[in-house]
Formats: sequence, C-alpha cells, structure tokens
Amino acid sequence: MSYKIPLFDLNFSELEGKAVVETLKDGWISTGPKCLAFEKQFAEMLDVKHAVSVANCTTALHLVYDVLGITAGDEVICPSLSFVATVNAIRYLNAIPVFCDIVSEDNLNIDPEKVEKLITAKTKAIVVMHFAGFPVDMDNIMSIAKRHSLKVIEDACHGPLSEYKGKKLGTIGDAGCFSFFSNKNISTGEGGMIVTNNKEVESEIRLKRSHGMTSMSYQRASGHSTEYDVVTVGYNYRMDDIHASIGIVQLNKIQKDLEKRAVVRKYYLEELGNLGNLITIPFKKNTEFVSNYIFPIIINNCTKTKRDEIRNKMHSFGIQTSVHYPAIHSFSIYKRFSQDIRLEITEKVVNSEITLPMYSKLTQKEIKYISKCLQQSLK
Repeated sequence: MSYKIPLFDLNFSELEGKAVVETLKDGWISTGPKCLAFEKQFAEMLDVKHAVSVANCTTALHLVYDVLGITAGDEVICPSLSFVATVNAIRYLNAIPVFCDIVSEDNLNIDPEKVEKLITAKTKAIVVMHFAGFPVDMDNIMSIAKRHSLKVIEDACHGPLSEYKGKKLGTIGDAGCFSFFSNKNISTGEGGMIVTNNKEVESEIRLKRSHGMTSMSYQRASGHSTEYDVVTVGYNYRMDDIHASIGIVQLNKIQKDLEKRAVVRKYYLEELGNLGNLITIPFKKNTEFVSNYIFPIIINNCTKTKRDEIRNKMHSFGIQTSVHYPAIHSFSIYKRFSQDIRLEITEKVVNSEITLPMYSKLTQKEIKYISKCLQQSLK
C-alpha cells in the first residue's frame, strides 16, 4: 500500500551516492580508512574515548555482552518493551534474560526500582534501552549497578545525540550500542557502532570483531604489519567502507535533522493537545535534547482489538502507523523465561500503543492532518 504520509522517510540525497562512488573509485571497500574516519567522527560527536564500527546493532550487543564477561547461566536484567535483538544477543551466550517492567504509560523506559528487586546472586548485568531516544533514569541505574557490582549496557539504537543531564546516551554505562538500520536517525542501510570510555573493552571488541586476529587486511596492506596471530575466538562482525562512507555523510546531517524533529514533536504536542483524556503522550514533560526517533502515543482505556481498528482507520486515511513493540516476553521462544513474572504496565502498553509518523520533513499542515484523522479514528 502507498501511503500519503509514511511512517518514516530517509534523510538521503545525492551526497550519499557520491560518497559510495568515491569509495568504490578509491579501491578499498572492506574495513579500512572510511570505517576509521567514521569511528573517529562518531566518538567526537558523542564526546567518548572510543568508537568501534560493526555490521549492525545486534552484533554490537553480542560483542559487548561477550567482552563484559556475560556467560552461560548469568542473568541479565532487560526490558521486554524493546526490539527482540536486545534479548536475542543475551541468548547467543546462553545467558538468562530477566524481564523488567517499565515505569509508566508516561515513561516507557525500564524502571530502576523494579530492576533492583530482580537482582539475584546470578545477576551479571543490566541492559537499558532508551525508548524513542528518551533517556532512562541513568543516575539510579548506575547507582544500583555500583552497589551490586553489575555491568551496564546501553542499547542506544533510538538515541544518537540524545542527552541525559548533559551526557550523550550510550556514554554513561560500560558500553553503548547504536544502530544504523534503514529507519534509524542515522542510516547506512545496515550497520552499528559500539562506544566506550574503557580502553581494555575497546581493544577486546576490536579483536573479537574480526575473528580474534591481531591485525586486519587494511593494516597489512598499509604496511603496518605483514602477518597476524589469532588469539581468541572471534566473529566476522566488521562494517565495510561502503557503509561507513554513507555514515560519514549522515553524521554531517544529524544535528540539523534532530533540530527539525524537535520542531515536529512540538507541532504534535500542540495539535494533539485537544484530544483530552483519549490519549497519553509518553515523555511529554521531557526537557532533554533527544533524537525523537519515533512518536509513540498510548490510547487510553484501550484493547488490542480496538487499537488495531484505529490503526486500520488511520491507514484508510493514507497515514502509515506502527507498533513499538510487541513484548519480547510474549514471543513463543521467550515465554519460558517469563512464566513467573508480571509486567503489567508493559502488557498494557503493547496493546494500546500506536507509533505515528516521525521524520524531519513532516510539515505542520501534515501534522494537522494526522491529528484530525486520529481524532476521527478514535471515534
């Protein structure tokens, strides 16, 4: 179906194509100088010491969990309201996901108070996902982690340049993971980045990213080494220079794009304000600078059936919507990890959440139309 207003729109121009062509002409297309330049610029943008490019955010999460010492049988406290990759990567290591509820319908992030109640002798780490780019209460998370000697991993795939008390998301915990999938704020089609301020963690990630080899092809071709050793079991999780060249162009656009998204969110808040008690807009009181990756709303007093009827009505008006996300603990493969838990707020939200279109090119006129159609659909 072709939508009058799609859910998202690529922030691409002729610049991305030109960057790819230049990379092809340079003759080095696997991991090389473009990846290094992309990593350097990304680290500087986030004011973090180290950034390592990888194939995607799932590989980023897997590498970080592995390098931080999570092994079979360890428990990792995690949100269920996230994309399944957050938890799949835990299972790659045969570790145990321990699902935690969110704060409220106003705050769709993992609840630190509930996190602490889930800690056992087997708990090794906490993974947070900054929903829609809005920050988790990281002061409380880091305090809990310190008291219990736990690692903290930030799934920041929604939040490039989002801030928490002046710090960029992804730079507060032991490591942060970012996604450059096609619908993300920064898009390379596929791709990811790991950031950390810990040199030992960065070195181990670089080693395991490429088969545990002590040097890579580009280093040998550049004369920095002539041979290599394999010192650990690693993976083929590298990014290539073609994707990195697109990423560099995207980084040069991201600040202006996010500033425009902030204006789009402002229009939404103004136009949806007349819907009274019919909807809840999560993170409405947020004052931090954020990525506004998506625009979620909660339909009050709603069932899944009613929510889906509203979405179908919106689609009939030519407006694409989505749901972020089905609860991970409800998937067949993860039900055995959630038999004895209650995630009341998460389960309420997943049956009543609708994601409205969000991208920087949306106009005030289009948002007025979306809001009008939503009001009609709610009737």
